[in-house]
Amino acid sequence: MPYMLVHHQVSDFAKWKPFFDRDENTRKNSGSKGAQVFQNSGNPTDVMILFDWDTIENAKKFGMSENLKKTMEQAGVIGEPHFHFLKEVQKSKA
Repeated sequence: MPYMLVHHQVSDFAKWKPFFDRDENTRKNSGSKGAQVFQNSGNPTDVMILFDWDTIENAKKFGMSENLKKTMEQAGVIGEPHFHFLKEVQKSKA
């Protein structure tokens, strides 16, 4: 399965999270199969999201969309987000 990892800073996680939640249908319609949201344990404004995606191409298209850029700005993302497009090569049980 293809993945997209997004890493960014937010001004306020409590402000950012509702924007993320409201964007769920847009992500699904773009090919997202779900996501996990993480915060840095020492810095709650350091946020990472690991998305399952249908194809790398759709993940890249979504990641570079103007709609996402606008939503991130409104949600309080600080600076440039970092996008990583990943393919799974091994899954380990331990």
